[in-house]
Amino acid sequence: MILASASPRRAGLLRAAGYSFRVIPSAVPELPLPGESAEKFAERAASEKARDVALRMGQGLVLGADTVVVVGKAILGKPRDSRDARRMLRLLSGRTHRVVTGVALWRAGGSLVGSGHSSTHVTFRKLSGAEVEWYVACGEPMDKAGAYGIQERAGLFVTGIRGSYSNVVGLPLELVYGMLGLPA
Repeated sequence: MILASASPRRAGLLRAAGYSFRVIPSAVPELPLPGESAEKFAERAASEKARDVALRMGQGLVLGADTVVVVGKAILGKPRDSRDARRMLRLLSGRTHRVVTGVALWRAGGSLVGSGHSSTHVTFRKLSGAEVEWYVACGEPMDKAGAYGIQERAGLFVTGIRGSYSNVVGLPLELVYGMLGLPA
């Protein structure tokens, strides 16, 4: 299997689940269309990434994924810089938000096998200014949707989760497993 993503979190989850694969990054931009829901955006972005790579492959399956964080009506992707990461963390502080991951599976050459999304509710405790600064300074927020990784230091901020933990990490394994329809 090919993973159309450069995310080490996704690669780690697949490896831990027993799948063998190689990572081929896609250059597809991760930008929502005007008025597009988080679910439609995440699925579309995942599908475009996987299709981009599948069209370059001669054989195999290509898995694409894209994760966003939704707070209120705002869709948060990866922060542009430290200032943007601070803004996102302050927005999440003391609130419940949703993590939405779109997943798409394509056959090499360009035929869609299936796609879907997973949504998980995550609650953060109220963060102090010092905690936001500490977390941004460690560098972890910079390549993560919503500027945090639950499996890293930001796990300290989480007071509740309703739904798939692997979805929050970046790849809903139960959804991928169902799409593949075979044991790992």
